[in-house]
Amino acid sequence: MIGYDGVQALDVVGPMEVFAMANLYKAGHVAPYELVLSSPAGGSMTCSSAGGICLGNAVALDDLPDDIDTIIVAGGSEDGLRKVIFQTGLIEWLRARAGRTRRLASVCTGAFVLAAGGFLDGRRATTHWNSVALLKQLRPQVDVESDAIFVAEPPIYTSAGITAGIDLCLALVEADCGAQTALSVSRQMVLFMRRPGGQSQFSSGLATQAMATPRLRNLVNEIIEDPIGDLSGPALAIRAGMSERTFSRSFHKETGTTPAQFVEVARIERAKTLLETSDWPLARVAERAGFGSLHALHRAFQKRLGITPGFYRDRFRTG
Repeated sequence: MIGYDGVQALDVVGPMEVFAMANLYKAGHVAPYELVLSSPAGGSMTCSSAGGICLGNAVALDDLPDDIDTIIVAGGSEDGLRKVIFQTGLIEWLRARAGRTRRLASVCTGAFVLAAGGFLDGRRATTHWNSVALLKQLRPQVDVESDAIFVAEPPIYTSAGITAGIDLCLALVEADCGAQTALSVSRQMVLFMRRPGGQSQFSSGLATQAMATPRLRNLVNEIIEDPIGDLSGPALAIRAGMSERTFSRSFHKETGTTPAQFVEVARIERAKTLLETSDWPLARVAERAGFGSLHALHRAFQKRLGITPGFYRDRFRTG
């Protein structure tokens, strides 16, 4: 786990706790993970958190062993990111190590470090919802997914804001150690009570509303409140009082996503709520969330969240 002055403390501690917990629950006598906190120069680092929280005993990059399995870069403040990207040699170190490392990952705005090194070019990736537009602007070569909790494009993995790094690392534990170990970690860390990082709660709805003009904002609100029925491009264009071409262009320009993509995310959000709060059969959830079929619901969840609706319900149902 790589940090630096200005790093977000939870970006470091949360993922490391997931792997440390997996060491306790993995069947067998050998712990699957050896955890190492590192920074460009080693020693202590001051986190971005109020109160001057410091993390100590970090190993300098140059002192790390050659056989690193997984490298994870944490997110941090804008000033901290600028310094670690341009003044520390971290990018060059990552480029030298990437070819012989099984996985390279980022938490939250740590994606900007990977983007600066060119690791995300031509790939799907994500970051904190409030930094999505900036990442698109600074690195147009990256296919930035605004609503994803985490994106797996092996050997590169990126996660959304802060706690989404925990979800990403839980997925890595499941891939390494199996579903039972991941479930044990999830239960111990009380992850089943939380949504997967909260990215969609903010970026798919509130952020889109904030970016849209009043004319489209009303339509966006209507889609979020009622994602059922005909929400095709032509139907939405009529409701917006525009030609289909003008509507599609205006919607994408103002919100950063296409009408179809936004509708899909709104339906997923409705499905999440129903899965968390009801015991309805999945087919009924699919119908009430606006999906045409159970297959469409499964496909959307796998695409956006990387899990099935049933697995989501098992982890996050509150009732």
